Amino acid sequence: MSEAFLKRKHRLKVFQTARERLLRRPAPQRDDLRNINCPLCGDRILMADLRASLYICPACQAMLPMPAHARLEALLDPGSFRERQEGLTSDDPLDFPGYAEKLSHAQARSGLSDSVVTGTGRIDGIPLAIACMDSRFMMGSMGVVCGEKLVDLIELATKRKLPLIIIATSGGARMQEGILSLMQMARTAQALNRFHAAGLLYTVVLTHPTTGGVMASFASLADLTLAEPDALIGFAGPRVIRQTVGEDLPEGFQGAAAQLDNGFIDAIVKREDLRDELAFYLKAHGKEGQR
Repeated sequence: MSEAFLKRKHRLKVFQTARERLLRRPAPQRDDLRNINCPLCGDRILMADLRASLYICPACQAMLPMPAHARLEALLDPGSFRERQEGLTSDDPLDFPGYAEKLSHAQARSGLSDSVVTGTGRIDGIPLAIACMDSRFMMGSMGVVCGEKLVDLIELATKRKLPLIIIATSGGARMQEGILSLMQMARTAQALNRFHAAGLLYTVVLTHPTTGGVMASFASLADLTLAEPDALIGFAGPRVIRQTVGEDLPEGFQGAAAQLDNGFIDAIVKREDLRDELAFYLKAHGKEGQR
């Protein structure tokens, strides 16, 4: 076989490998070339670069709000996520003025049907149930649909003996659904009580911000409570507390660092380290569940 033929064969192999790699690459996002300004430092960031950096500003390292599906993609083994109750939406149970328009706007803006995405997946091969809230949908507020999706997921995890992870972010219960939204606090707590009775592991990751009825229910009932750096964690926000007590508040008193110092959370974990941390805790607990 001539040397020229061997060289040509090698070049064709190189081109074939490169072509296969390009075909496996995810399709580009529609707004990859769009620029946004970091809300903290004002630096302009290309959306493609922001996605690649896990929505962390390259200039000031601020952790910007991360869409639910982007978080799930970063945490879970490739191709392992199976979404549940996709498309479930609220029907405006109280006929609250302007609520239907707000829902339509939130759905168009986020591409989601409501404020939480739930399903099953794997981390380092370990099967689990996972939920991720999204602040782009009415500030991650919890209404009937959010509560229903979480209860469904918790009950599934209990039945299949799966560890449960919830990534929380929320402004609290959704006022447009009144008492029906507040009922989801009790429903999620009751479902978690049955989950805990089965001896299973529940981990919550508190992101910025996690407040209100979400913090007063399922977000504070975990076996292991992690938080992202600088996350605001509490029931009422600092502005409401300041207006109520009429006094200035200590700097950062509801931040993740202060909550760690006071024993309210177990650890602060950087976004880029979260997958490895969760894998460690899942393996240490040893409850790998059933398919």
